[in-house]
Amino acid sequence: MTTPEPQSPAPQPSVPEYKDRVYRSLAGIVGGVLLLALVAWLGIDAVVSGEGSTPWKALAAMLLIVPLAAAYTVRPAVFANEERLRIRNPLRVIVLPWDRVASLRSGYSNEVFDEAGTKYQLWAIPVSLRARKKAAQREERRLAGDTRGRGGRGGRGGDLGGGLGGGLADEPVRAEGDRVMDELRELLEGWEQRAPKAGADAVQGDVVQGEIVVRWAYEIAAPAVAGAVLLAVLLGVG
Repeated sequence: MTTPEPQSPAPQPSVPEYKDRVYRSLAGIVGGVLLLALVAWLGIDAVVSGEGSTPWKALAAMLLIVPLAAAYTVRPAVFANEERLRIRNPLRVIVLPWDRVASLRSGYSNEVFDEAGTKYQLWAIPVSLRARKKAAQREERRLAGDTRGRGGRGGRGGDLGGGLGGGLADEPVRAEGDRVMDELRELLEGWEQRAPKAGADAVQGDVVQGEIVVRWAYEIAAPAVAGAVLLAVLLGVG
């Protein structure tokens, strides 16, 4: 008598996992850390050496300033993958599936627009006009040098040199913020190219899309409001 071999479970359909690309402002983080250190130094000094109601006022001011300073400097970040764009701004978190994104625009600030025309600013990707100007100047020098290099070498030697150096020379110089926006546009274009197939595969769970989600950062607003109220009361009492 033979015992039946145990049947292996049927393979489950794999759900694709997409790793986030994280974009943050290094200058904002450094500035925020320095600002928080300064506030902590002044606040602790006032609490320790202050007299009367000064320590309480210092604590209330710190309760107001610290969350807001962290929110506008250290907190902002943009998380992007092949499914969606998640924006962590100072006071809100916005989740935008790529099928809800209409366009990404760069002007005096970097912004994303949804299908309804609502604008969301990307705080973590600031625009630097100075960086743009420097990148444009470097790009002009690169193009000028490439033109001189190609014109100054003739014959087979010139063709060989241009072929070997073309891979790096053809890379345009862009400011950091503009380069990040280019990467986000590539993700959006990749989604748009997959969109026809996505409609057919959504039933099998290969593509997951949803509605726009906007969540307010109550963990920032609540202590800041409490600090503002407490400080106003202390100042009113004297």
